Amino acid sequence: MIKLVVTDMDGTFLNDRKEFSEEFWDIFEKMAEKNIKFVVASGRQYQNLRKNFDKIKDRIVFIAENGSYVVQKEEEIYSRVLTSEIIEKYVQIGRKIPTTDIVLCGKKSAYIESKNPEFLKEVEKYYEKREIVENILDIKHDEIIKIAFCDLSGTEEHVYPHVRNEVDCQVVVSGEIWLDVSHLESNKGIALEALQLELGITYDETMIFGDYLNDYDMMKKGKYSYAMGNAHEEVKKIANFIAKTNNENGVLEELKKII
Repeated sequence: MIKLVVTDMDGTFLNDRKEFSEEFWDIFEKMAEKNIKFVVASGRQYQNLRKNFDKIKDRIVFIAENGSYVVQKEEEIYSRVLTSEIIEKYVQIGRKIPTTDIVLCGKKSAYIESKNPEFLKEVEKYYEKREIVENILDIKHDEIIKIAFCDLSGTEEHVYPHVRNEVDCQVVVSGEIWLDVSHLESNKGIALEALQLELGITYDETMIFGDYLNDYDMMKKGKYSYAMGNAHEEVKKIANFIAKTNNENGVLEELKKII
């Protein structure tokens, strides 16, 4: 019996317009009646995720920032914070890539230096709380849990080669134009495993949906792992099932089957 449903957001739960069907609210209530817990696991900022699910924010769990920050009922239950040395190292790497902009992701807010309109448009999609500062390395009043690189020409090709051999952090291509750097003990899979342990829910009782490489480790944590029809080929290889695409409401179509 499925007791836990975990879904990624972009490219998975959300369609390409960054929307989800209103039908979800009814499906959620039917899952709740069956005591099936619902978890959102995303590279997005916690404040952004909370806004999307404001109606039920106290009834679900948020795995934010690719597993670096886990919140339930407005309370932190898990986090992994980057050291100042790690932050400086990767910011300096990012600054040397001419096509790349950097987001320093804190628990309180996201911090950026660039005023590039195209970059800011992308940041607004994923970071509800954000500040433009003169120097992101001067941020001392917040705990930094992730460094996000944004490259509008593609991160897998233009950013990943610069960090692929680093061993002091988790490095993952999280989207076509995003790459994330986080704590070695921080990814969606690690966060989900910790949550399963806390809830007493097993691999056989877990359903997971994902589409991109930042979902790869998470997909290993549930028997009912679904790659979206639009997923990265590596994610399809690791998944046990394939769902319809995000634009075909693939997640909701599978959830209907279990309620």
